[in-house]
Amino acid sequence: MKRVQAIIIGGGSAGLSAAVTLKKNGISDVLVIEKDEEPGGILEQCIHNGFGLQTFKEQLSGPAYAERFLRMAEEENVKILCNTTVTKLTPDKIVEYVNAEEGVVQVQADAVILAVGCYERPRGGININGTRPAGVYTAGQAQRYLNIDGYLVGKRVFILGSGDIGLIMARRMTLEGAKVVGVAEIMPYSNGLPRNMKQCLEDFDIPLYLSHTVTKVFGKDRLEKIEVVAVDENKNPIADSEQYFDVDTLLLSCGLIPENHLAEQAGVRLDPSTKGPFVDDRYMTEAEGIFACGNGLHVHDLVDYVSLQAARAAEGAASYLKNGKPQGEPRRIVSGNQVSYCVPSKFYPADPVEKLTVYFRVRTPMDSGTLVIRCGDQVIRKVKKRKLLPSVMEEAVLLRKDMTDLKDDLTIEIVEG
Repeated sequence: MKRVQAIIIGGGSAGLSAAVTLKKNGISDVLVIEKDEEPGGILEQCIHNGFGLQTFKEQLSGPAYAERFLRMAEEENVKILCNTTVTKLTPDKIVEYVNAEEGVVQVQADAVILAVGCYERPRGGININGTRPAGVYTAGQAQRYLNIDGYLVGKRVFILGSGDIGLIMARRMTLEGAKVVGVAEIMPYSNGLPRNMKQCLEDFDIPLYLSHTVTKVFGKDRLEKIEVVAVDENKNPIADSEQYFDVDTLLLSCGLIPENHLAEQAGVRLDPSTKGPFVDDRYMTEAEGIFACGNGLHVHDLVDYVSLQAARAAEGAASYLKNGKPQGEPRRIVSGNQVSYCVPSKFYPADPVEKLTVYFRVRTPMDSGTLVIRCGDQVIRKVKKRKLLPSVMEEAVLLRKDMTDLKDDLTIEIVEG
């Protein structure tokens, strides 16, 4: 059986960043496996600007951002297999893939990085009643049809969910001549970035219906009408609140879910809060030598964060390949008051990294709050925060001195005020 030092599954922004970082850290034998015709992942259909402000200090389109990393990968002589699907991953890091040229191939890896991305929640996961007419798409599907294939999917459009892809498609459809009659959001606040709320809805006078959802679709061959209702604090429909919109297209922007069937296959334990793997401060999962990063780990709001986190996972994988597992027993990083999850979820006090960034999201919007990092009753750091939103990923930074010789778990929490 062929052996490879490091296999990266997924050739999007996370996979390319991880590959480049591995090479720069002295790992020469790196293989990237990508299921599509070319690397870049979802970036290839994101033709709008706004990518790369942190990574390259300029605004790029999605394809231009992917091109930058692809050029870096070529300079480092990274081997990328496209049109290749990984069909199996074992706990002992055997990767099975298939493509038209080689057929079914098994490769033994010394380390595996999962950079698998995420998928959209489909209609079947949202409980919308009614018929099954044409004209109901996920926002990402519509984006691909329009930006890659050149098809305008509808002329009168309603969008369910205020996720960023849905908001961006509201603007894109409007610019292409369609009428976006409204956006419904089941939560009492938007799930998109504030800049997308402003640039994609407010600038085009597109109505936003907070605490509303679509409950029924009508139409035989093509969508003709939808039913929208208000919901209470428990997300239950409110009687006699029905509104009806004559539309030919419904776009669903109802959440992204990390794609982790390979992780589960390899016995990797998943965090029910993120739907991605539990990882330590090197981004290694609970399966030794298998790492995770990007939207397959937890859903990000900016691609720059995806690339940065993938680089840290690759640094962790390089360290593992050179030095083995971290020393000592790990301590947990726990989600406290008003925090929905923390990534990573553990660290090694006896063998800490130089600096650890813990990513987290708040449960509800807050005008202000104080980030508190504590170990038991010992407060390690307090940081004032303003405008905390569930749609915006936050960071808590720990230095080596903060993590050395701690005797208890760390808690990340937000105290109001």
